[in-house]
Amino acid sequence: MKKDFLCLTDWTLAELEGIFDLTRELKAKQKEGEKHRLLKGKTLGMLFEKSSTRTRVSFEVGMYQLGGHALFLSSSSTQMGRGEPIKDTARVMSRYVDGIMIRTFSQDAVEELARLSDIPVINGLTDSYHPCQLMADLFTVIEHKSNYRDLIYCWIGDGNNMANSWINAAAVFGFELRIATPVRLRTRSTGHGPRRKNGGQGHLHQRSTGSCKGRPSPEHRCLGQHGPGRRTKGTGKGLC
Repeated sequence: MKKDFLCLTDWTLAELEGIFDLTRELKAKQKEGEKHRLLKGKTLGMLFEKSSTRTRVSFEVGMYQLGGHALFLSSSSTQMGRGEPIKDTARVMSRYVDGIMIRTFSQDAVEELARLSDIPVINGLTDSYHPCQLMADLFTVIEHKSNYRDLIYCWIGDGNNMANSWINAAAVFGFELRIATPVRLRTRSTGHGPRRKNGGQGHLHQRSTGSCKGRPSPEHRCLGQHGPGRRTKGTGKGLC
């Protein structure tokens, strides 16, 4: 049975920690020059409706190191850019590749693609969530702090897809998350804070001074968005 990676809350704590365990093992093997061809002979189709440097490089290099191949497809060079229905894209991709990574705008589109595909689908970013980036960020914390679930995390910035992903992470991993987001830049998720699951706690602040009390582990990303639109003048106003 296939397993998609669309949103953190679709996975259990044990499953996500299993990813961290495998990541630690593979990273050690890569450092020692030991081959780890877990995806030998496999092909990942990468659909990009939103451009990226880091996402493309990390997935391509990762597939190469795991013995597989990554196929880059932009919306301008495929029928998706000409209005092809998602169901047709899902059908074609399922026949030729072993998995799909999609970086696009709509979370609904990603979920529809996953529902109609016979192969696993990975969310490389949508306007709603960015689960791969969150897992990478959190693994970095784990490498330096073994008790990562006991730390207090602080998000300062827009109520964007990364803020939403941190809210989901707090719910699944059960850590405390503090969010400092001006009212006008909040999304529905950042306005409500994390759902309680595995003991997760959420505190919403309008200013960063309140969210950072108690020496939390800061997760401070730039105030520009990984979502729709451009950074507007005065985005950081009211944070400090």
